[in-house]
Amino acid sequence: MDGQAHVEPSRSLQQLVAELYASSRGETVGIDLQAFVSILQRVAAKYLSPGSGEAEVRELYVSLRVEELALARACAAGNERAWEIFMARYREKLYDIAGYIAQESSAARELADSLYADLYGTTTRDGERVCKLSSYTGRGSLEGWLRTVLAQEFVNRYRKQRRLVSLDEESEEGEQFAAPDPEPPIPLDVRVEQSTDEALAGLSAEDRLVLASYYLDERTLAEIARLLGVHESTISRKLGKLAKSLRKQILAGLGRRGMSRRQAEEALAVDVRDLSLDIRKRLQQETPSQAFPERKAEARAGDGAR
Repeated sequence: MDGQAHVEPSRSLQQLVAELYASSRGETVGIDLQAFVSILQRVAAKYLSPGSGEAEVRELYVSLRVEELALARACAAGNERAWEIFMARYREKLYDIAGYIAQESSAARELADSLYADLYGTTTRDGERVCKLSSYTGRGSLEGWLRTVLAQEFVNRYRKQRRLVSLDEESEEGEQFAAPDPEPPIPLDVRVEQSTDEALAGLSAEDRLVLASYYLDERTLAEIARLLGVHESTISRKLGKLAKSLRKQILAGLGRRGMSRRQAEEALAVDVRDLSLDIRKRLQQETPSQAFPERKAEARAGDGAR
């Protein structure tokens, strides 16, 4: 795997990869076996630790949506046949998702259309196509991933609009020239910031979106649920799990950095606003992600149970 010492895969793993390649239909969209293997290795390098055994690699590989993964990566590589298949399969779904998020037809179409250039990869960086689809890793459905990308774009627009409105209001009040001296942040143990940054870096895009929307943008559970097309109770449960998971990861990070359990607990009593770490920037970074694990079907089931 990328970034790890090369170990020749066993015959059974090679056979599994060959079967997955056949299932992916990669050949029809310009992805050959060698390219497919490289894609799988990069996904494994992202989600598995360097010491992972073959059993863990197999478990990850069989969990991937390989046909959707191959299609997304072929689109990212500029394969026209792949893009035609993608548009036929997802164009109307994108409009439907955008409509559900934006709640207004013209705004929904503008939201969906704005995403196409990023998905198709019309820009280049260092001579290579820049395409959002290259960040899809096959962990969860491509439709779910697209829902999250659209929701994130909607939130980004909301934040931008809110900043502009805020600036306009300040201008009207004659406050745009005010420049009070900010209070310097309280000096903190750098290990707290390192451990927090490490934990946040491991979050999926969905987790970042939920946390940023709730804690930074002060959106309600109902608003976040509508963005992602799930039930409000799903967001409530997810926030609880994320809080516990992040605390556990930060404590572990502090332990690895030489703190005792008691010291780590005391360190976590800090107010996040005292950190010099840019929490908002970290939560707004775009990363490859798993699709949101609960679906509208579960939301409907939750409604029926109440």
